[in-house]
Amino acid sequence: MDDAALDTSLRIRELSRLDAVQVAALSRLLAECIEGGASVGFLAPATPAKMEAFWRRVDATLERGARRLLVAEDSDGELVGSVQLVDPSSENQPHRADVAKMLVRPSARRRGIGGALLRAVEALARNQGKTLLVLDTATPEADRLYRRHGWQLVGEVPEFALFPDGRACATRFYYKKLA
Repeated sequence: MDDAALDTSLRIRELSRLDAVQVAALSRLLAECIEGGASVGFLAPATPAKMEAFWRRVDATLERGARRLLVAEDSDGELVGSVQLVDPSSENQPHRADVAKMLVRPSARRRGIGGALLRAVEALARNQGKTLLVLDTATPEADRLYRRHGWQLVGEVPEFALFPDGRACATRFYYKKLA
């Protein structure tokens, strides 16, 4: 999908802390992605308790400043996507960060939301002085998105993770050097 097809009413913003309403909305988004087969660190079923516990852990890292969270909302204020920028825990890597949990609601895909989130997280990383980003993915759709946006494939590890239904999946690792 080219960027011209992006709904101009899409709003991307950063959340620095999560309240109960945001945890619930992010939990629904994550559950929909898992139920749609996304390999994003969880096995089915995507129970509300499991989803909420994850977002509470994310909130704790937001509070410590070790993670940044961007969300995409449509013109009705409905959450349609999110992405995280995670600082590495090693002191010898202050120049880089991980892009994690790129989520786009299945019903909202193919509208440029993933590309908008990717551009926003790259800009956020640049503003933090990061010069290198890394990520991993297991889906061909995400591969196309990252390659379209200039990410370089490092390689693939077979059976690295599991899809939500428990089937093994290969994971591809990417990096992008920021200007």
